[in-house]
Amino acid sequence: MQRQEAYFSGRVQGVGFRYTTRSIATRFAVTGYVENLPDGRVHLIAEGEPAELRAFLAAVADEMEPNIRDMTTDVRPANGEFARFEIRT
Repeated sequence: MQRQEAYFSGRVQGVGFRYTTRSIATRFAVTGYVENLPDGRVHLIAEGEPAELRAFLAAVADEMEPNIRDMTTDVRPANGEFARFEIRT
């Protein structure tokens, strides 16, 4: 199991990014959350199998591509703290 933390910048707030991401997450075996940050970025933490995480983040990037200017990710070991994927406010 892995944990991937991603930061998205661009026009990513006020465009349904978090709701779209949560909807996409239902198609994958991932847990975690997505939230808006005060600086205008969107922060996402997801845990799951490495291939599942790659596919999930690729689906998010593909769906929201017109709004994303930059995406950075960091990979770490999962710690199993999440029961589902949710939106945080």
